[in-house]
Amino acid sequence: MKLRNYILVAAIAFAAAPSALAWGQKGHDVTAYIAEQHLTEATRAAVDSLLEGKSMVYWANWLDNASHTRPFAYTKTWHYKNIDAGERYEEAQANPAGDAVLAIKAQLETLQDPHKSFDDKQLAMKILVHVVGDIHQPMHMGHATDLGGNRVKVKFFGRDNNLHSVWDSNIVESGHKWGFTEWQMMIDRATPAQEAEIIGGSIDDWAKQSAAIAATIYEETPEGSNLSYNEVARWTPVIEDQLLNGGLRLAHLLNTLFDPEY
Repeated sequence: MKLRNYILVAAIAFAAAPSALAWGQKGHDVTAYIAEQHLTEATRAAVDSLLEGKSMVYWANWLDNASHTRPFAYTKTWHYKNIDAGERYEEAQANPAGDAVLAIKAQLETLQDPHKSFDDKQLAMKILVHVVGDIHQPMHMGHATDLGGNRVKVKFFGRDNNLHSVWDSNIVESGHKWGFTEWQMMIDRATPAQEAEIIGGSIDDWAKQSAAIAATIYEETPEGSNLSYNEVARWTPVIEDQLLNGGLRLAHLLNTLFDPEY
């Protein structure tokens, strides 16, 4: 195949692939970097050992690619938990292949199991860093009927898009043109009291919060909406909160696991 034809076919295939990314790369990097800033010394040592010296940011987006490879295809459904319209979180039908909330709990079990191998724990760590970010992207708590907003056609500043993709990256990048370190520097300013409130509750409580935000997004963004400046202004503070929440909660889970004095 000629190079230009190969490039054309690859571009078409990429464009046709449904969006499965949560927050896009930027959001996951921000979540992981915020978490790193809140690890205790003992936790940082444990994490550094498991990741062999590489940052959590280095691995923050790994699962989005890995889930599309044969060895890790079993994780494809681990990026989201579907809550359909009018459905209570507690009544949502479980996905037999697993979901984001179950995945987080399973990785925590692996990490604290003394009988698990180093390789098992390293993989669990890589998955955990990503999926905690996933549950804070509200559309990953969206409806199964529209694939978390992937089938809700909207426009973003006049260009064809879908609701899920807009929340993955478009609003994030339109809200602030920052790198992940700048994001952390600007939003990671919670007081000790605010941080205690953020990390309180359970993994299910955190997922419920995201599901509630998703319900509001659906209400305010019907099919065919043309999102622009008003929506960027409306939702950027929510995204800031969700990225901060995800980072602080990831650090809290890891500190609880690895630091007996935490």
